[in-house]
Amino acid sequence: MTPSSDGSGADQLEERRTTFLDSPDGRSFRVRGSWIPPRVGGFLVVQSDETRLLGQVERLEASGRDEHVAAGTIVALDGAPPAPVPSPVDVHRASDEEVAAAVSGTDRRLHLGRLQAAPEVPVGVVARKLNRHTFWCGQSGSGKTYALGVLLERILTATGLPVLVLDPNSDFVHLDTTVPGADPQESGPLAARDVQVLRPESDEHPLRIRFTDLSARSKAAVLRLDPVVDRVEYNALLQLSASFSEHGVADVLPTLHGAGTPEATMLAQRIENLGLLEWRTVWSDHTTSATDVLDRRPSATVLDLGGYDQQEEQLAIALGVLDHLWEHRSERRPLLIVVDEAHNLCPPEAETPLGVAVRDRLVQIAAEGRKYGLWLLVSTQRPSKVHPGIITQCDNLTLMRMTSRSDLEQLASIFGHVPGAMLQQAAQFRLGEALVAGPFVPRPSIVQMRDRVTEQGGSDVPVPLREDG
Repeated sequence: MTPSSDGSGADQLEERRTTFLDSPDGRSFRVRGSWIPPRVGGFLVVQSDETRLLGQVERLEASGRDEHVAAGTIVALDGAPPAPVPSPVDVHRASDEEVAAAVSGTDRRLHLGRLQAAPEVPVGVVARKLNRHTFWCGQSGSGKTYALGVLLERILTATGLPVLVLDPNSDFVHLDTTVPGADPQESGPLAARDVQVLRPESDEHPLRIRFTDLSARSKAAVLRLDPVVDRVEYNALLQLSASFSEHGVADVLPTLHGAGTPEATMLAQRIENLGLLEWRTVWSDHTTSATDVLDRRPSATVLDLGGYDQQEEQLAIALGVLDHLWEHRSERRPLLIVVDEAHNLCPPEAETPLGVAVRDRLVQIAAEGRKYGLWLLVSTQRPSKVHPGIITQCDNLTLMRMTSRSDLEQLASIFGHVPGAMLQQAAQFRLGEALVAGPFVPRPSIVQMRDRVTEQGGSDVPVPLREDG
């Protein structure tokens, strides 16, 4: 076995004196001795006459002027479990081949990128563990959105898991378009996938929902009706909802005016006064609804919420789609629901009835959706701007550059299975570097994300520069 460098400046741990191993539970290890340790997240091979183990370093400390202590998790073990009392061992850095066996997986199509500490080692996704909710975060400029596109491409390429993207900034509207010069072996499988991009102004693939398909509670949220404060109109809505048989809001008005009651007239006036008839790119009159497209379960469905002028329009679309998925949850049809810029749809404190309805539905999906095959991936710049009822239900974590101490402390308290020393490194991450942890990767790893195969929408506007310098 030939050890390889992990970037720490030494190709092999220097064994100046005897190194001691301690493993009280047979699952974790602690080695102490005078040698140059790898960085946190790196891998060691520890060997004695009875034991040979591969361990991942999760904590480092100095125990004396020349001694270091490395502690972490035993990844693989040959021979007898380590004794619960310290015993002398040989220690050296794991080879690339040994590390790859621990983090790469068997399907290269699922490789997210390269291990930061061992650039020749790819890090793979465990596809069957995408049935856990995932939290994806990184501050502005960290490469968060680009990296999320990498994961979506890997899912489309290597799995049959359908994806729904709620896209408030139009960042994923080119998920069906490969970049020029892309490797045909990468772009070919993606081109064969059924990717539907629904946009407000599109004639061919319009983004619409049916007002009449909304539940009574959701209709009330759109109409800003409180069941107590507006109890007369709210009750009228409940009584008349069954008679709404057409597709559009405009078709509802004749029904209300024709009811001949003051309460129905008040409802019609509310629709007119709120300007809901002007949401011409929201309501499906007699055209295909976004829920019709979703029911076919394309490989990916991207909802371009960024094409709307008002946030209430975005919220209405999101609510209509999420309500539909929840109403049909008993069908148990798997779907990964990606909520980009999640602070727009599920903040801790929503400001409007429609915002509350969307947030509460997402919290409900986070709490109960897994058993029905509805899995969330929520992405944001700041953990504190997303409702805690969603974050605390997430098992998988992707963390890109994050310099906010309070945010890192919050993540550490929620994702207790992630080594704290690895979380703290996020403040120094470079563009495209990410900590991935949780069941959807073999081991917690710091990864340099691979290049995208599809085009990214919504990229930054460059600073104008003078040509004369």
